[in-house]
Amino acid sequence: MTTGIPAPLAGADSDDHAALADAVAAQIADLPHAPRLLGLGEPLHGEEEFGLLRNALFGALVERAGFTTIALESGAWHGRLVDGWINGAEGSEDDVLAAGFTHGFGAFPANRLLIRWMREQNRHRPATARLRFAGFDAPTEMMSAPSPRSPLRVLHGFLRTHLGGADLPSWDGLDRLLGADEPWENEDAAMDPARSVGDEPRVRDLRATTDDLRRTLAGEVPRLRPEVTPDELEEALLAGRTAAGLLAYHRAMARRTDHPEQRWDRLAALRDTMMAENLFAIAEHGPALVFGHNQHLRTGTTGLTLGPMTLRWQPVGAHLADRYGRGYRVIACALGEAAHQGVPAPPPDTVEGALHRALPPGHHLLDAPALPRASATRRSDNPAYVPLDDTLLDHVDQLLFLHTVGPRTPTPGSTPHPEPGGVLR
Repeated sequence: MTTGIPAPLAGADSDDHAALADAVAAQIADLPHAPRLLGLGEPLHGEEEFGLLRNALFGALVERAGFTTIALESGAWHGRLVDGWINGAEGSEDDVLAAGFTHGFGAFPANRLLIRWMREQNRHRPATARLRFAGFDAPTEMMSAPSPRSPLRVLHGFLRTHLGGADLPSWDGLDRLLGADEPWENEDAAMDPARSVGDEPRVRDLRATTDDLRRTLAGEVPRLRPEVTPDELEEALLAGRTAAGLLAYHRAMARRTDHPEQRWDRLAALRDTMMAENLFAIAEHGPALVFGHNQHLRTGTTGLTLGPMTLRWQPVGAHLADRYGRGYRVIACALGEAAHQGVPAPPPDTVEGALHRALPPGHHLLDAPALPRASATRRSDNPAYVPLDDTLLDHVDQLLFLHTVGPRTPTPGSTPHPEPGGVLR
């Protein structure tokens, strides 16, 4: 690998999240064209340091760059509960964390700190300046996808209430097509298309009916917008996207092919397309910080090794770059050493290895395309950690390199980005 690591654009001690967040937010605020969406990627889920850095960055972006929304790689349909709670809805914090996050992300302490801080912020903000929380992921897991019953019921109920005598199918008829929830949730369907309900005649009928309902709603939006609250209309549109996306996902699960990787490519592409559609809607509210895995937020083609298969698809970042151009920027994160995560010091002939040796301890923000390329790609004994590769450096704007990370337990009173008075205005 060539030497000559460029000087970091910003840096801070690993314990000084606020200093690093301030520096990054100041750069964003000084851009001639402020991004509508700023992605912050992580190379693995579950490392608390990434969540704490994200919290600090969001606080700084709120203060310095006018951001009001944060979007996490958690189910968009479930995220409605979190957004309601940070805006004053009743309910316990524990219940919101359990029901408002998918993928088990409600168990992460940094997410608890984030929503607690946002709720407190919103107590002091006028309604027009309140912070917003959103999930942007599809409501799917690696090996399963739920029934579309919940979003379809909300969509149908909204249309029945607001379209008067419109010719709508009865809910009883839709309920019969849906059937029991258990067959939809069968985890065996992920590996065996024959176990999926996605190609059953009733499900094909349900897809056609859902499409009709979405088109009916789309045709009435100009009339409905002044008659309903923005939140009501947004929920109905999200319900339609979610129901249609789930039905498409189940159809793809039922796809039979001689090449299994083609089926999995399709599932991955569908999930990221749903993510993109959700973020298009989120972006309508103004600039947002988007937090998810590097492999989702990068532009260009992404990939994943799944057993004997190597998958390739267009990630959500590619869709955002296609829609917004320079209005989408992304910072990827990378680890040098994190022994508690099974990530030892990197070999010197990898990107991480060169950075680990050239830079002092701490967190360092670098211009990703300017980094020298490696002669080898790092291998990880932790399958959850996805190392850097040469293509990723060309598909992100900046790289935030964490030199050495150890176990960290946030203190209960921590906030994303404290300031005098405790409230960012």
